[in-house]
This record gives sequence, C-alpha cells and structure tokens, in this order.
Amino acid sequence: MELASDPFMLSRIQFAANITFHILFPTITIALGWVLVFFKWRYNRTGDTTWMDAYFFWVKIFALTFALGVVSGITMSFQFGTNWSGFMERVGNIAGPLLAYEIVTAFFLEAVFLGIMLFGFRRVPGWAHTGATVLVAVGTTMSAFWILVLNSWMHTPAGFEMRDGIAHVTSWWEVIFNPSMPYRLVHMLLASGLTVAFVLAGVSAIRWLIGDRGAEMRKTFRTGTIMGAVLIPLQIYAGDLHGLNTLEHQPAKVAAMEGNWETRSHVPLLLFALPDEAARENRFEIGIPAGASLILEHSPSGVVPGLNDFVAADGTVEHPPVAPVFWSFRIMVGTGMAMLLMSWGAVFLMRRRRGMEGLPRPMVWAFVPMAFSGWVATLAGWYTTEIGRQPWLVHGVLTTREAISDVPPAFVLSTLLAYLAVYVLLLVAYLGVVLFLARRTAQAATPELPDPAPVKTRPAMSPVQTVPGE
Repeated sequence: MELASDPFMLSRIQFAANITFHILFPTITIALGWVLVFFKWRYNRTGDTTWMDAYFFWVKIFALTFALGVVSGITMSFQFGTNWSGFMERVGNIAGPLLAYEIVTAFFLEAVFLGIMLFGFRRVPGWAHTGATVLVAVGTTMSAFWILVLNSWMHTPAGFEMRDGIAHVTSWWEVIFNPSMPYRLVHMLLASGLTVAFVLAGVSAIRWLIGDRGAEMRKTFRTGTIMGAVLIPLQIYAGDLHGLNTLEHQPAKVAAMEGNWETRSHVPLLLFALPDEAARENRFEIGIPAGASLILEHSPSGVVPGLNDFVAADGTVEHPPVAPVFWSFRIMVGTGMAMLLMSWGAVFLMRRRRGMEGLPRPMVWAFVPMAFSGWVATLAGWYTTEIGRQPWLVHGVLTTREAISDVPPAFVLSTLLAYLAVYVLLLVAYLGVVLFLARRTAQAATPELPDPAPVKTRPAMSPVQTVPGE
C-alpha cells in the first residue's frame, strides 16, 4: 500500500515498464535493416532467389517490429511532459532539439522509404528498391544515434552552462560528442547486431525443428550464427572500453557493478554474492582473486573505488541501489558468454560436418530460447546503466526526484496498470505473429537435399519471374 501512494516510485516503475517494452523493438530493427540490405545485395549479386525468399520473410517481421517500436516510443515520450516535467523544464533546451533531430533525420527517412521497401519490389526499378532498403537501414541507425546522444549526455553532460537553473547549450559539438557517447553508441549497435543474429538463428531453428529443410532457412541460420560469432568478440572488447569510460566518469556505478564496498587494490571479480546494503557488505562471496582490478585497471594491484566513498557525512547514500546493478550486470555478461559458446560452437560444427544437418539436435533446440538472448542481454545492460545512474537523472545536474511532476498517485497507478496490460497483450501478439509466419513458411517450403547444387542464374528474367510466390 505504501508503494501505491508514492507517485515518485510509481512514475519510475511506469517509465521503466515503457522503456523495457520499447527497447525490445528498436534493438531488432536497427540491425535487421542492414541484414535486409545484405539479403538484397546477395540476390542482386548472385541471382539466387533464396536470398529474396529470406528478404520477403524477414521484411514482414521488420515492418511489424518497426510499427510496435514507433507506437511504444510515442507513449514513452509523452511521459516527459506528464510524469517528468522537471526534466524538460531544466534541460529541455538540450533534450528537445536532440529528440527533434531524431524525428527529422531518422523517422521521416524511415517513414518515406518504408513503403517502397515493403511494396515496391515489382513497382520500381531494382536499384530504387535496393536504395529504399539502404535508406531505411540508415534511418534506423540515425535514430539510434540521436537517442544515444541524448542518453549519453544525461550520463556525461558536456557543452552547456546553467543560467537560473536552466541548461543552455554552449557547444553542440560537445553536447553531441560527449565523453561517453562513442562507447554507448558502439555498444548499442553491437547489441542490436547480436540480438538480430540470434533471432535469425532462433527462428530458423524453429523452422528446422518443424520440418523446413529449405535452402533459404539454412542460409538464414548460417547468416545468424556467423554474425553472432563475429560480433560477440567485438562486443566484449567494446564493453571493456565502455567499462573503463564509466569508471572515469561514474565510479559509483562501477563500484555497484562490482559489489565493492571499500576502495582498495586486488579487488576480486565476484561471480556470485549477495550484496547487503544495510550491513554494507557482501554475503556468500565467490570470486576470482584480483579479477576486478585486472579488468578495470589492467593490473592486479589496481585500485577500484568502493561504495563507502559515496556516503555523505550525514549518512545520505549517494550511490545507486547495489543489488539491481550488481545482478543485472552479471546477467548481461553471462548471456554474452552463452552467445559466444553457442555461435562459435555452431559455426565450428557446421564447418566440420557440412552444414546445419551436422548440428546435434539438442544444439538446434538450444537456439530456440537463445532467440531471446539479445533481449535479455540488452535489458540487463540498460538496467545496469540506468539504475546505476541513480540518484541522478542528469548526472551532477538534475536528480530524479527533482524532475518528478505533481501527479496524483492514483492516476499514475491506473495508467501503469493499463500500460502493463496492453504491453503484455502486444508482446504475446507479436511473438504469436512471428511464430505463425515461421510455421506457414516452413509448411510451404520445398524440402531440399542437405547440399543443393549451385543455383543457375537467368539474367534475362525479370525479378517478378525469378521470385516464385511473390
């Protein structure tokens, strides 16, 4: 009952619910747009119609995902004015233009060319259809760029000055290219690529398990596993750089991620612990000696900041809640390790055993739940970075509590429950449609031999003639 009467916590939960639902869809569309470009490029280069079969299957999922991302994004942006009016009052001179740039340079680009991408294959020249696909992919990436600029600025604000409590820009260059922006942008783009890689592999695994042996399915599975195998080492490296940047600018967050209470050297890398904020210690620690110091300072004797450095003289805690940050970080890292093992294992076995049929059936089954691994890792990463910013909304400038609107708790609670109900229904419907498309395509697929002969291209035929069933 206490929570039901606290508009601050209810508003935080509502915004968390909105961003949790919303981020699921841009995480897919950002990279899936470029995968569609790859499919179209392979078709243009080889004339192999199975690449267009893959394009037509996944462009449907792209369109559905894009639509849900737009709807949930609009809902989330409303809350800046309803629940968090102090945010726009204090830093609206920066946040407002950045959100507008995202709409002008990204959303309009996507909206204009999405129709050509979806329906223009027979209606426009081939180069125009390919160009529309490229521009939509560019639009999704530009959208991620501007949103990550704003989010990064909230973590490492730069290029502004405060006048009468209001932020004013002194350098847009410093605002846009703030200290953490390159790391967050690369980390998010790679996260999107990994999410799509395992969605491709997971949905293809479902189709294989229900009897689809078509060349298009196998090529999509191979594309997904190779993407995962290539991107996960890059993500580990980018994550290390991001962690070092966070250590420099937000040491309290890193202390919470590591569950480290005292500033010291030879800090262990904790694999498991139960942080106890009341006692300000960890229980049941299992760790690798000096591991955290080695990762963060590249030396076993490196000094890692402790959470007790962020407690004011009057006892006020100035660091984020420890347990959520500690565990979400480990979920993200653990999911990344599972991605590494699955993708590398599948690529190795397919090379040794001549294709997907060489994979053990349990491994194919394992790829089905791994279709959600990108979502899990992305959400865990977002929780780590956003909860780890607390108590600040804009680090060092505006606390979360200062930004809250004066909204009756009953209103916030009722809208929160309504959002949750709608989001659950939409998510179930989304997954149902993806499964339906996979089943229908699998049932319509023509079984083929494990290693089909190379496709003979027929340059004289038009795309309409060479793509059956479309």
